[in-house]
Amino acid sequence: MVFDFDSAPKKEAGADKPVVTYTEYDNDKDTASFEYPIMVLDDSNFQIPHHQNGVFNEVSIRTSFKLDGDGKKEADITIIDARFKKFLEWIGSKRLHVRLSGKHTEKGYCIYRIHVINKQGKLQNDTDTFVQYVIGRILSSQIMEEDVDEDADDANEVRDDEIMLADMNSIEDFLNCASSVIPTNIRRWAQRNIAVSKSGTISQDERRHAQRALSIMLNIKWKGSYFESIDPEEARRILDEELYGMENVKQRIIETIIQINRTHTLPAYGLLLAGPAGVGKSQLAYAVARIMKLPWTGLDMSAIRDSEALTGSPRVYTNAKPGLIMEAFSKAGSSNLVFIINELDKADSNSDNGNPADALLTLLDNIGYTDNYIECMIPTNGVYPIATANDKDKISAPLMSRFAVLDIPDYTPKEKATIFKKFSLPKVLKRMGIKEHECVVNDEGVAEVVKKCEGTTGCRDLEQAAEHLAANALYQIETKNIDSVTFDKEMVDAILGK
Repeated sequence: MVFDFDSAPKKEAGADKPVVTYTEYDNDKDTASFEYPIMVLDDSNFQIPHHQNGVFNEVSIRTSFKLDGDGKKEADITIIDARFKKFLEWIGSKRLHVRLSGKHTEKGYCIYRIHVINKQGKLQNDTDTFVQYVIGRILSSQIMEEDVDEDADDANEVRDDEIMLADMNSIEDFLNCASSVIPTNIRRWAQRNIAVSKSGTISQDERRHAQRALSIMLNIKWKGSYFESIDPEEARRILDEELYGMENVKQRIIETIIQINRTHTLPAYGLLLAGPAGVGKSQLAYAVARIMKLPWTGLDMSAIRDSEALTGSPRVYTNAKPGLIMEAFSKAGSSNLVFIINELDKADSNSDNGNPADALLTLLDNIGYTDNYIECMIPTNGVYPIATANDKDKISAPLMSRFAVLDIPDYTPKEKATIFKKFSLPKVLKRMGIKEHECVVNDEGVAEVVKKCEGTTGCRDLEQAAEHLAANALYQIETKNIDSVTFDKEMVDAILGK
């Protein structure tokens, strides 16, 4: 994307109002450079060097930078990445001494790095660490569009004060610096929780819960619903690298990629990968996350017996905690992610607290998800759910209706033979540090391996057989002082047994 910096003219205010000298530009890059800077200074009257120390002016006076040195020169900010508008307000109000790194261009001095220093010119470690964290978070997020304000009074009931992320002060500061990349409803929710935490009328447990909820929510990088195009050929290469065969399944994945490329949004339905154990359902889900270049998080439904484990418990209880869905969001650190739900058919429908799988319905509806502990709706239009199941008949109809179902059949004996030779054995040899010529299984031996694995689904038994044979080859090489071992039918039969 190429940005046009030549936008609206500077806004000169009256004597009683702040002078805003910059124009904003929209940027979604996750790194700053002189081509895509954090901000640009006007250096038409004097050349600013690569590194420059000084202080940002308070924006309530003028949006400018005061340079250290003789004469106390001052340079107006002419352009700013829109995501950094609140950051500029915060760093100017703090009067932090900083070192800028930038480059002179025809647009001006393009700043791509800001460090906090002391008066001796050395890094002010604690404050600079926080500032680098904030800058990194802003760059890795996208600016949030303002919601239609249906409750303006409610929005103003809590003032933005100050912050830091390990304690309440840092949480407040982060909220002030990065508010442009936090959704409006979450920003207001955070302000209310900060006010609750500061209140002298609440218990220590309530204060602890409020701070924990804030830490979880502000750990998430909030993204928009626009998805960049994905290279279908690269997607196909990744699928072929991860899995053998499955042509119909791979085509369906590529169709999904092409749909995303056309609309730049996620499909309305996630994927349900249904098939016998060991055929690569989870591996396929991870491959999709890799193709989409999204973080992934997962839930294992076979280990969940209570719907509250997913939805969280209300903060009125001393031992209250967020649910596994909310913790998964926090662990992924992003609102745009691939959400992998393993063994959806294993959810316990006999639980006294209801079927845990039904707690997933609001997550899958793309209308927002609310955890009982967090008490705030988070957007889910950037969540792509992929579920796996061995028996789709055990999944409730409401859940099934939220997915596009891909049936994954077991491999044929011929396919298993190819998988053993091209995938399972090479993978095991690499893991064990054995060269390919040191452990060879001839065609008759491969056929015997496949025969030994009859009656089991998937490829796990093939990999276990490969590991058994590789270990035996390594043993023979070390104890008999030989260069290699070639396994035939009889040797495979003797080593693997029944």
